[in-house]
Amino acid sequence: MKRNSRLSLALHTLSHMAGEPDRVRTSADIASHAGTNPVVVRRVLGKLREAGLLRSDKGHAGGWRLARPASGITLADVYQALDERLVAGASGEIETSQCSVETGLQERVAQVLEEVEASLVQRLRETTITDVHASSCSVCNS
Repeated sequence: MKRNSRLSLALHTLSHMAGEPDRVRTSADIASHAGTNPVVVRRVLGKLREAGLLRSDKGHAGGWRLARPASGITLADVYQALDERLVAGASGEIETSQCSVETGLQERVAQVLEEVEASLVQRLRETTITDVHASSCSVCNS
């Protein structure tokens, strides 16, 4: 997975949070660890908050923390919260064409991509953030 994607950032952050679920993390701390900007972190984690996966507290002692146990958050939950698609062309509009062959081809390819996307989401449901954390590298400390 590309290092700068929203999904990668979210999964990386949630995996660390699974190791210390009660620890509050600031956007600046997360950004520093992930090598990105705190604004990017807030945008990405804001989507996870909207989906009920994270909580954020304001103020001096504020920051981000898990809203529910990591064992209850699947990779599909994160993927769908971010509305980021790994399958190019899935859920896209079909361009109108004068050619019936091209239109038919576009419709069939769109259908196949939708099936691939649905299969991907189903597979992502099989893995939780706890699973990711448990199999993660011990070099990258929480």
